[in-house]
Amino acid sequence: MNTILRKSVLGIAGLAFTGGVFAGPVAAHAADTTASVKSVSVSVQGDKLIPHGVQGEQSRIELNDEQTTNVKAIIAATKKAGMDERAAVVSIATALQESKLENLGHLGDRNDHDSQGLFQQRPSSGWGTVEQITDPEYSTTAFLKGLKQVDGWQDMPLTKAAQTVQVSAYPDHYAQWEQQAADLVAQHWNK
Repeated sequence: MNTILRKSVLGIAGLAFTGGVFAGPVAAHAADTTASVKSVSVSVQGDKLIPHGVQGEQSRIELNDEQTTNVKAIIAATKKAGMDERAAVVSIATALQESKLENLGHLGDRNDHDSQGLFQQRPSSGWGTVEQITDPEYSTTAFLKGLKQVDGWQDMPLTKAAQTVQVSAYPDHYAQWEQQAADLVAQHWNK
């Protein structure tokens, strides 16, 4: 990074920090006008769903009917594969990061190589045909097959387990979806 650009970025960061320091106490006494995010409480997070706690800030999106159907398909495929709730949490968090739980077809110029489906799997990397990887049950089963091959995945932080299977250019991004994925598994696992 050139010196002028670096100084500009650092200067802006300094102003943002200073503004936050001065606005912080004032903002703390202001009326709370932020919308609250509705969350399902997960009572078994510590031992099964989130055994390591969440890493970093968490993201959350509202799901439409298609996305909820895809959550249920991931859970069903996980059960069919004989895997537990933690495997479903890892799978759903991965699909949230890769596609926001939308079964994406080819996106043209916006496509990352030939990635498609819930997990953005690539036919050219051996994940299956386009028809297969855009089938939620097949793509989940393929992801879980990869997860099973990761020694000790059950004892790893979610982002490390997901990254070992996915080999993403952004390996830490999976962690931000762990809480929502756990909430979704808690909500839909026994239905």
